[in-house]
Amino acid sequence: MIHRRTTRPEIPDWKRRALLFLTSQCITLFGSTLVQMAVVWYVTLRTSSGAWVAAFTVCSYLPQFLISFVGGVWADRSSKKLLIIGADASIAAVTLAMMLALPCFQPEPALLSALLAMSVIRSLGAGVQTPAVNAVLPWLVPREHLMRFNGVNATMQAAVQFAAPAAAGILLSAGTLRAALGVDVLTAALGIGLLCRVPIPGHKATPGDASAFADLKTGIRYSLSEPLIGTLLLLYGLFIFLCVPAGFLAQLLVSRIYGDAYWYLTAVELAGFAGMAAGGLLMGTWGGFQSRATTLRTGIAAFGILASVMGLSRSFPLYLALMLLYGVALTAVQTAVTTLIQEKARAEMQGRVFGLLGSMYSGFLPIGMAVFGPMADVIPLRWIMTASGAALVLIAAGTTCLPSFRGQ
Repeated sequence: MIHRRTTRPEIPDWKRRALLFLTSQCITLFGSTLVQMAVVWYVTLRTSSGAWVAAFTVCSYLPQFLISFVGGVWADRSSKKLLIIGADASIAAVTLAMMLALPCFQPEPALLSALLAMSVIRSLGAGVQTPAVNAVLPWLVPREHLMRFNGVNATMQAAVQFAAPAAAGILLSAGTLRAALGVDVLTAALGIGLLCRVPIPGHKATPGDASAFADLKTGIRYSLSEPLIGTLLLLYGLFIFLCVPAGFLAQLLVSRIYGDAYWYLTAVELAGFAGMAAGGLLMGTWGGFQSRATTLRTGIAAFGILASVMGLSRSFPLYLALMLLYGVALTAVQTAVTTLIQEKARAEMQGRVFGLLGSMYSGFLPIGMAVFGPMADVIPLRWIMTASGAALVLIAAGTTCLPSFRGQ
C-alpha cells in the first residue's frame, strides 16, 4: 500500500503578518476596554453621581477628538509601527503608575481626580494610535482583500468588546480596581511583543521641513479637495450623529419601555455586540458588493430602517432581534468607509485622513448625545429613533445622486 503524504496548504506570509498585527491590536484593545469599563463602573458605584460619570465620559472622548488631527500627521511623518508601540507603551506606563499609586490616594476626591487624569492621558494615547493602526493595514493586505480583512478586524474587535465588560465585572466583583489596571498593563506588554514581530513594509515618511501644523493643513486641504474623501468624512459624521438615538440611547429606551431590570440592559448589550461580530464575519467571508459605495449605501439604509422599526416595536424579543441586525448593519457601514479610504486615499495622506475620520466619530458622538439626550426628556425617544432612522434612509438614497460615488 502506498501512503500518500498530505501537506497542509501554506498560509501566505502577508496573511500571517496581517493576522498577527490584528491579534496584537485586539489584545491591547481588550485591556483598554476592560479598564475603561472598570473605571466608569467603579466611579458609578462609589459616587452615584451623574456629574462624575459625565466627566469621565467626556474625558474618554474629548482628548481623543483633539489629538486625532495631530495623530494622523504623526502617522504620515514617522514609522507607524513605532508610533503604535510608543502610544501603547505610554498608556501602559501611566496605567502602571496609577496601579502602584492607588493606595496613596486615600481621600475620595483625590482618587477620582487621579483617575480622571489617567483617563485623559489614555484617551490622548488612543487618539495617536488609532489613525496609525488604520493606515497600516493597506501595507499588509493586498487591495483586493482589504474589505474581507477589515471584516475580520471588525469581528475580532466585536468579540473583544463582548468579553471585556464581563471580565471587568468579574475583576471588580472578585478583586479590586488595581487588578483591572494590572490586566491592562499585561495585555499591553503582550500586544507590543507580538507587534514587534510584524515587519511592516511600505512607505516610511520622513519629517521633512514642513511643520506638523503645516502638514495638518495639507491633510485637511487634501481631504476637502478630494470629492470622495470629503464626502465620506461628512457622511460618516452624519451617520454617527444619527446613530445616537438607536445605538447609544438604547439603554434609556429599554429602561423606559420594557423594564429597568439588569438582565434587560445586559441582553441589549449582548445582542448589539453579537450583531457586530456577525457583521464582521459576513464582511470577512462575503466581502461586500463589488461596488464599495453600494455596500455603504445598503448598510446605511438598513441601519435606518432597523432604527425606525426598533422605535415602533413593542415586543422585547423583536427588539433584541432588530438590535442584532443593527449590529450587522453598523459593521457593514464602518467596514465600507474604512476600506474606501484605504483604497482611495494617497498612501502618504492616509494617516491624516484616518485622523480626521477618528475626529468625526469622537466629535459627532458627544454632539449627538448633547442634542438627543435632553431632547429625549421632552419628546418620546421612540419618535426620535423613528425620525433619525428615516433621515438615514433619505441620506442613503441621496448618495446615489453624488458624482463622487459613481464607479466606486
